Amino acid sequence: MLEWLKQFSQQRRSWLLLLLTASGLQLTALYFQYGMGLEPCMQCVYIRAAVAGIMLAALLGLLAPGSLLLRLSATLGWLAAAGYGWLEARKLSDIEQLIAEGGFYSCALFADFPDWLPLHEWLPALFDPIGPCGAIDWQFAGASMADWMRWIFIAYGLVALLVLACQWVRINPNPYKG
Repeated sequence: MLEWLKQFSQQRRSWLLLLLTASGLQLTALYFQYGMGLEPCMQCVYIRAAVAGIMLAALLGLLAPGSLLLRLSATLGWLAAAGYGWLEARKLSDIEQLIAEGGFYSCALFADFPDWLPLHEWLPALFDPIGPCGAIDWQFAGASMADWMRWIFIAYGLVALLVLACQWVRINPNPYKG
């Protein structure tokens, strides 16, 4: 299985698949915002930034999937973005739980991106927080959006770890020799 995964990671279609899944999440977020009227909070915007990080890692992998250096860089970027996304989704889930239990929480009203990466200025339609933190406006199967994103980032992270681990597996050139 690890040999197959290594061979798959050396093909553009694997990185295209990663790009398509992350793009699907961004499009879903935009539909929730503009189609359903669910305004993103600060944590939601950070989660979107993490998904954008996965998209950038996929684009890096698409450049030259045959290059070990680019493949490793893309996989590490993918893993870092998934980890960051999981942390932000967990934080939002904790905020939702605190508010559901009667507590109070107020998140920042303005984006806190670094000066060298002002995503909220470059793409305000995607990264400008305009909603309150902790409001559970949407649920599916009893889980909020933050809970679903936690699981999605765990899945992204586990697959990235597998892809990273398989890069050191030697591929047997003879398919008939075990």
